[in-house]
Amino acid sequence: MGEVIHVTKARIVKEPGRGMKTGYLDAFPEEPIPYGIHGGIKNFYKAEPEEERPATLDHLAAAVAG
Repeated sequence: MGEVIHVTKARIVKEPGRGMKTGYLDAFPEEPIPYGIHGGIKNFYKAEPEEERPATLDHLAAAVAG
């Protein structure tokens, strides 16, 4: 087994309102990442957010496509 070169520590904080969250990465504490719902996700949940934001799923898809 190879040597571990990096471990990411992250936390997600749920905000008031349906689906709104903020992500924090320990390496970038001054740059919170806003998450929420939009498009097909808001349609699925029949929710209308005050502000559309990328979903955590969008972040995962971007990371895999990377």
